[in-house]
Amino acid sequence: MKRLQILLIIFILTLSNIGFASEIKWLSLKEGMERAKTEKKPIIVDFFYGKGCPRCEVLEKSVYGNPAIAKKVMDDFIPVKVDLTKKLTKEEEELGNKYDFKNDCLLLFLDHNGDVIKDPSGKRFCFAETIDTEQFVKYLDMIKSLP
Repeated sequence: MKRLQILLIIFILTLSNIGFASEIKWLSLKEGMERAKTEKKPIIVDFFYGKGCPRCEVLEKSVYGNPAIAKKVMDDFIPVKVDLTKKLTKEEEELGNKYDFKNDCLLLFLDHNGDVIKDPSGKRFCFAETIDTEQFVKYLDMIKSLP
């Protein structure tokens, strides 16, 4: 009986770890830029406010909280969050100002050198408004397929 309980506990812990494996582990801008250069991966930079911001809450729950999207982000990108409720570092402020964030929410897709990624028509991949799940996956796939 005791063995059965131990096996049950191990099984439950294994299942709970599978759920956590799809969680996005956000980095600071400095850490993200360093890691992107080393791993040669594109970067997702989210300038966010968090609770109380409708755009941030929708992204957090519907997009980042989606296990399939979280796995894709962790496998193919370097995820960076810039908390707009705190004092920004010089680098965070410079990056935001470069793309006219005006201390508001902004989502950037950068290459591993820190330059904004453009689609084949030359349009920048950066957004201030909310993005639905399907649209977000399309952008991730498009960015990943760019040379």
